[in-house]
Amino acid sequence: MDIVMGLLVGRGQVGSQAYFRQMSTTVTKPSMGELQQCSHDAGHNYAKGSPHILHHSIRDRVVRSIHELVGEILARTGQCRVVEVGAGHGCFTDHLLAAGAEVQVTEMSASSADVLRHRFRHNGKVTVVHDADGEAALSGDPVDAVVCISVLHHIPDYLGTINRLVGRISPGGAFLSFQDPLWYPRRSRLSLALDRGAYFGWRLFQGEPRRGMATCMRRLRGAYDEANPSDMVEYHVVRQGVDEEAIRDRLTASFSAVRLERYWSTQSCLLQAVGDRYFPASNFGILAHGRR
Repeated sequence: MDIVMGLLVGRGQVGSQAYFRQMSTTVTKPSMGELQQCSHDAGHNYAKGSPHILHHSIRDRVVRSIHELVGEILARTGQCRVVEVGAGHGCFTDHLLAAGAEVQVTEMSASSADVLRHRFRHNGKVTVVHDADGEAALSGDPVDAVVCISVLHHIPDYLGTINRLVGRISPGGAFLSFQDPLWYPRRSRLSLALDRGAYFGWRLFQGEPRRGMATCMRRLRGAYDEANPSDMVEYHVVRQGVDEEAIRDRLTASFSAVRLERYWSTQSCLLQAVGDRYFPASNFGILAHGRR
């Protein structure tokens, strides 16, 4: 599946079709797998590139939800088979294992998949799959849970992807997703301004000021480059975030209980600490239990 050229339909896709009409050229567009490989090649530092998922307050949210999910399934069935989509270098895989799960991790980046294989080479409860086209995560044997941490906002047709992921989950199972940006059209101007200001301020001091400034200027203008991983890998800036209410509605149709959490998130440690107390929510997580 070429995710970038996947179906851009349904709720949560406003602006995407107009964007691709505007940007359409005769040049072959790189797939999301190719963009992910370029953006997350050998030597990529996830902690530096995505420090927001390692902030104490956010990490605690994710870890608590992981243990809740795995613990409930283990208590009910005695086993918990999990697919973790887009595991990066496995910073949350450790917590799934600690909670008692058996984990299949998938990664579009071949380099990241190699890191995962090396890291978990002595752990028989981990299977690593290099999922270059995104299909391995979407099909296969039934599992007890699917986990997506900082994943859905990379995918144009995230609702269609969720449909297929839910199709893999056994009755009574669960779905967990965290660290995706809220749907921009429902957010206040203050929320968006604080979020963008915090991001731009962090981005300009990451050791590549010219690249950071260029990325910031393209985002401010709303003019994106389909061949540039800085634009396309963070696909939510093209599509105006992720429609958390559409995801909740979709999961409610298939699960007996769905919990949506909204919270502030940014890359800067200082602004994360301040924002936790004073800033409006910018991101969300969702946990669905009891697959029907």
